Amino acid sequence: MAIAKTFGELFKTKRISKSLTLREFCRINGFDPGNVSKIERGLFQPPQSKEMLLKYASALGIKEGSEEWLTFCDLAITRLPNDIVTNQELMNALPVLFRTVRNKKLDKEDLDKLIKSIKRELR
Repeated sequence: MAIAKTFGELFKTKRISKSLTLREFCRINGFDPGNVSKIERGLFQPPQSKEMLLKYASALGIKEGSEEWLTFCDLAITRLPNDIVTNQELMNALPVLFRTVRNKKLDKEDLDKLIKSIKRELR
């Protein structure tokens, strides 16, 4: 499966993988189809509350604490410029970057080194 570029794409991909139409998904889970449609199409921002993210994740079959959950949350809070989103190589690298930063618990000095290293690579 291709890596979702946005929260809405991941949401829609997961819903479709459950073989549910938008209306069926919303009826079963008690969501407003207009709002979910707008989230999937990127017209509404992803929810920012953990409570709502958990409700959507549960309905989509995403387990809290899983790698998929972390990606789901990362996409919910990440607003990326269009030139980044359209660069497939960069989009494929983002989960690795997020995992590295999350797992290594970088301090300010380590984060500064990482940023400088990235900037050198982009020149």
